[in-house]
This record gives sequence, C-alpha cells and structure tokens, in this order.
Amino acid sequence: MKDIRLGSQIIGEGKPAYIIAEMSGNHAGDFSKAVEIIKAAKECGANAVKLQTYTPDTITLNSNKKDFQIPSTNPWKEFNTLYAVYEKGYTPWEWHAELFKIAKEIGIDIFSTPFDGTAVDLLESLNVPFYKIASPEITHIPLIKKIAKIGKPVIFSTGVGEISDIELAVQTLKQNGCNEIIILKCTSSYPAPPESMNLRTIPNLAQTFDCLSGLSDHSLGIGIPVAAVTLGASVIEKHFILEKDNNSVDGFFSLDRKEFTDMVTEIRKAEKSLGRVSYEIDEEGKKNYWGRRSIYVCAKIKAGDIITEKNIQCVRPHFGLHPKHYEEVLGKKVNCDLDYGDPLSFDVIEK
Repeated sequence: MKDIRLGSQIIGEGKPAYIIAEMSGNHAGDFSKAVEIIKAAKECGANAVKLQTYTPDTITLNSNKKDFQIPSTNPWKEFNTLYAVYEKGYTPWEWHAELFKIAKEIGIDIFSTPFDGTAVDLLESLNVPFYKIASPEITHIPLIKKIAKIGKPVIFSTGVGEISDIELAVQTLKQNGCNEIIILKCTSSYPAPPESMNLRTIPNLAQTFDCLSGLSDHSLGIGIPVAAVTLGASVIEKHFILEKDNNSVDGFFSLDRKEFTDMVTEIRKAEKSLGRVSYEIDEEGKKNYWGRRSIYVCAKIKAGDIITEKNIQCVRPHFGLHPKHYEEVLGKKVNCDLDYGDPLSFDVIEK
C-alpha cells in the first residue's frame, strides 16, 4: 500500500490520520455559518472540511409517490419526502467558489462529495484536489467512471455497499485510471450504535483491496474514531457542527467544536502511543526501578551466621540481589556483620 497525497497531507501506514470535518447541511442554509464552520474546523485541528455537492433535483425527483416518501422509522421522517430533506440540506452551488477561496486563505484543505456528473464539473472548475464518493453512490457506476477518469485520489464509503459492490467500485476506479483509493468503513445508521461499527473491518479492507482504509463515522462521541486509528485508519471523517441545534438536518449526530477538538487531541495522542514493537525500558521507566524488589537484610546478621528466611526478605527497592537468587543464598554464611536494611550481595557471602 503506497502513500497517497490528500491535499496538503501525505497519508499512509505509520503517518498521522487525515481528519475530515464533514459540513454536510450543518450550515442550515446560512452562508455565514458555512464560512464559520470552515474556520472553526481549522481551529479544531481538522485537516480538511468536506462539502456535499448536489441539488434536490440532481439527487432525486420532486415526487410524493410512495417510493419517494421517507419511512416512519427514518430519523428524517419529519420531511416526508426525499426531495424535501435534500432541499433543506443542500449547499448552494453559488457558495462553492467562495468557500473554496476562504479555505485556501486560512490553510485548510477543502473538497466535496459530488452526487452527479454536473457536480463533478463544478468541482473540477474549482480544482478540487480529490474526491469522495458517498456510501449510497457506491452503485452509481457512471459517476464513479467519470471521477476515475480525472485521475485524482478517490475516497469512498461502504455504508450501504455489500462486498460485491465494493469490489465493483474498486474495479471500476482502477479500470478507468484511478489507482489512489481509500476505502472508509461506514455504518449508515444515524446515529450509529457502537455494536454496529465492526471496526476490525478497517484493516481487512486495506488487506483485501491493497489500499488505504479509514472510517466514516456516524456514531456519537469520540471513542470510536480514536479506536479506529489504533486499528490503522488513515482517514477519519466525522460530521461537524458549530453548536448543537435542531436547525440542521445532520446536527443530531454531529460533533460540536469542543467534541471535535477533543477527538483530534485524543487521536493524536493515540497515534503517538502506538509507537513500535519494543520491550525496552525507556529513561522514564528506569526512574522507577526503585519499585522493583531485591533481597535485603531484615534482621541483624553477624559474620559467620547463616542466611535464613528470618533474616532476609525480598522488598523494594532494587539495589540488593535479584530475587531469583533467594533460594540460592539460603543456608550460606556471611563474611561480615550485616545490619537491618542492608542490601544483600554476593560480596558479603562466604565462597
């Protein structure tokens, strides 16, 4: 698995995870809030902010027929139809150029998930550095082909894709010129319960498809993305909102500023802690050697006396003989007087 450049960062095995703040519809139709989300994502430590590029007309039909109605068990059931929820959540296309410009000015990567060919054309006009294919688009082969032919890195999620869908998507990307692929384990449940995450799939994806892998996370809290990094996730994607509110279509499972900052902090700690395979005791650990036991005199012993279980003991600190010599020295004579608290050594034992 080779390293891949995503925007300003190079990702790969042993390198820091690329952390994406997913704006989605959390701007709630307010351009100034979208700008603030980009700036806040930078402050919180995200490597990139991600948009979604569609209109309700490019993603569905404005129909009230049963097929287009949102099920009563769906978290977006209040919108009644697919068209209504996408109308509420989409990012106006006329915002994109300015949002890209602002992100560049403050030094945070910005990219998007296109949902049809016209969205790809818009993003290409803005020189998007790489693409994300959303979980539901994993079967949208015409879209995948169009993106692949551009030759930029592609991230795609697996939330509603079976193994055969993943295989077809990877095959389509490669056959059309894209060899820089990152696959994100994803659970398309909102919010996703921990028991549905199956994070061990992350390294298996990398091994199975010889690519980098990561996590697109819809769970609550920050523990699951931190765990994903310890399993080798090269990319973490998490929905981001300024403050918890009910005005956004995705706010109920998004991280706010403090949560996102905490997630980044804990991910970076986890990465440092992974280190390498080592059984060495570092310098800090050696400072605590005094906590190891060794053999000490626990009752006065005169020269010529025998060492017994009553006059020696394995105690802290470590300056006496190693405890492995305990039985070996029992019954031996000492060649000098020893006081309570003296460390035992072979020098004081008659040969």
